[in-house]
Amino acid sequence: MGGERDLGVLLATLRPELHPGTYVFTTTTTGVPAGATPVATVLEDEGLTLVLPHHQADAAGLDYDFAAAWITLRVHSALDAVGLTAAVATRLADAGIACNVIAGHHHDHVFVPAHDADAALAVLARLSAPPT
Repeated sequence: MGGERDLGVLLATLRPELHPGTYVFTTTTTGVPAGATPVATVLEDEGLTLVLPHHQADAAGLDYDFAAAWITLRVHSALDAVGLTAAVATRLADAGIACNVIAGHHHDHVFVPAHDADAALAVLARLSAPPT
């Protein structure tokens, strides 16, 4: 079954969920290190970007400069849905919270600065709350 495309339904049913732990973005030119289990990878001209738990990056001796909280939007969004990423990023930006969004086949995943995790969850909860 395809995901939801209607922006109103997507926003009303975001169901943001915070994953435990801290995640980092790092780059390697030698592939995924032994013992590392990235939650996402992106191949770029400069190397392979890995998003992984910070303790795995530390164990592999990988450098990083962004410690993030990982929030999954539990709504099953269609990959061709229009406006969800923009709505989420705009609301977080309005609150002064940076975000990096990665789309999986079923869900969107939002990475925010680790120290902003609770504030980001509150913003996303307000975004999905019915108007009063």
